[in-house]
Amino acid sequence: MAVDAVDRETLLKALAHRFTRFAEIDGRDDPLYVALATAIASDVALTALLAEAPATQHLPVLLLAALHDRVLAGTAHPLAAYYASVGGTRAPDAELPALLKDFVGRESSALLTLLRTRTTQTNEIGRCAVLRPALQALAVRLGGRPEAPSALALFDFGCSAGLNLGVDRYAYDDGIAPVEGDASGDVAPPVIRSEWRGAPPQSLPGPRAWTVSHRHGVDLFPIDPADEAATRWLRACLWPGDAARRARLDGALALARRYPAPLVRSDDGLTVLERWLDTLPSGVQPVLFNVWVLAYFDPEGWRRHLDRIERLVRARGLAWISGEMGKLAPLSDVPASPPGESPHSATLWTLQWRSPAGLRTEALAWSHPHGRWIEWLDRPAA
Repeated sequence: MAVDAVDRETLLKALAHRFTRFAEIDGRDDPLYVALATAIASDVALTALLAEAPATQHLPVLLLAALHDRVLAGTAHPLAAYYASVGGTRAPDAELPALLKDFVGRESSALLTLLRTRTTQTNEIGRCAVLRPALQALAVRLGGRPEAPSALALFDFGCSAGLNLGVDRYAYDDGIAPVEGDASGDVAPPVIRSEWRGAPPQSLPGPRAWTVSHRHGVDLFPIDPADEAATRWLRACLWPGDAARRARLDGALALARRYPAPLVRSDDGLTVLERWLDTLPSGVQPVLFNVWVLAYFDPEGWRRHLDRIERLVRARGLAWISGEMGKLAPLSDVPASPPGESPHSATLWTLQWRSPAGLRTEALAWSHPHGRWIEWLDRPAA
C-alpha cells in the first residue's frame, strides 16, 4: 500500500473517532447531532468529506455546520424535516442515514466549498455571562466603583461578528442581577441566562464598576452583522434544536447592526492590537479577550502568542481575559475542572494584568462552553 494511502486511511480513522467522540460527549445535548455524527462515523465516504477541510478545521462541528447551512439556505429535501431551526419536527430514526447520504450527494459541490473555505464561528454571546463578571473583577482590582467606574477599551481577538463586544448591552438573568440591558430604542436586548455553581463573586451584585469606552475586533474572517448571507453561517454553526441560542443570536445581531464596532480582517491580530493601543486616550484601560480561539494554534504558535501578550501586559498595561480549555491557560498550575465536567470542553477563564506589585495571572472561573453555568474560583495562581 502506498504511503499516501496509508496516511489517508489513518486520517479517516482519526476523523471517524472524532465523530464518535462528538456523539458521546460534545454533541450529546442534541439528539439530531448525535444521530448525524454516529451516521458519519460509520460511513467512510461521509467521514472523508471532513478531510477536505484544512487540518486545523478537522472538527465534526464544521461538517455539521456545513450541512446545517445548506438546510438553512432552503434546499428542498426530506432531511430538513429533522431540523427544528427550519420548523422540522421529525425525530432521528432509521431512515436518517440514507437521507443524509442522498442530501450529501445532491449538495456535494456546495458542501465541499464550505468545508474548504469556512471556519467554525459561533459568536456565542452566552459566554458574556462569564465575561461580564470577569470585567467586574478586573475593574475592582483597578479601583473602579459604581460611582467612579473604570473606563475599559475592549479588543476581541477572534471576534467573528463582534457580538461579545456588546457585553454591556445585554440583559442577564443569573439569579443575582436584574434582567435589564443598556440598549435603547426599538431593539430589545437578548437575555442571557446562567446559573452559579457555588457562590458568585462578591463584587458582581449591584451596579457595574466599569463602562466601555472603545470597542475593536480582529478575526481571520470577520462577519458583517448586516450581511444576511454571512450571518447565515453563524446560524449554521448553532445546534439546530437550541431555540434559545438562535433567539440570542438574532437579538445580538440586531444590536450589532444598531451599534456597529470596527472589525478588522488580519492573520496577525496582535499587531492590530498594538496599533490600536496607540490610538487610545490616557485614562482608559485596554482589555484583550478571547474565547475558544487558542485551540486553533499549534503548540509553538500558542507559546509565542502567550509570550507576546505577556510583554504587552508588562510594557503597555494591557489586561488579558482568556476563556479556553484549561491546558491552554497561561497558568503553570491549572485548577482541576469541576466534577463530572470534561477539561476538554469546560472553559477556564483567566485574568492577566499588571498590578502595582507586577504581573499577575489569576484563574477566575470554570464555565460551560456556552456560559450555561459558572463556577467562580477565588484562588490566585502564580
